[in-house]
Amino acid sequence: MRGRSPFWRRTPKVVVSRTLDKAGWDARVIGKNLAEEVAELKRRPGKDILLTGGAQVAASLTELGLLDDYRIVVHPVVLGGGPRLFWEPKDRIDMTLVDSRTFDTKTVLLRYLRQR
Repeated sequence: MRGRSPFWRRTPKVVVSRTLDKAGWDARVIGKNLAEEVAELKRRPGKDILLTGGAQVAASLTELGLLDDYRIVVHPVVLGGGPRLFWEPKDRIDMTLVDSRTFDTKTVLLRYLRQR
């Protein structure tokens, strides 16, 4: 579409970092007090917050009880290493599978909701 910016350009962006003070693409940087900053983002009106990448950030937000919806894309490739998807939580986290989709003959999206 001409004259319209792509969705990602007009979508507010937040970078989680303990070391950065600013980021490009008009992104806001948070991370000094992750619990308060993400809780404040969740209180704002609007749609969902999407976290892409960052297993350590996801683990921290899970531990803080700030993730409600997990969308895990499985690519069946054995690489032999990498960060764990879920770290050992202090308490058990129960989830319910609410959707699954196959994108091709290999890649699958699993969507889980955290039970409260």
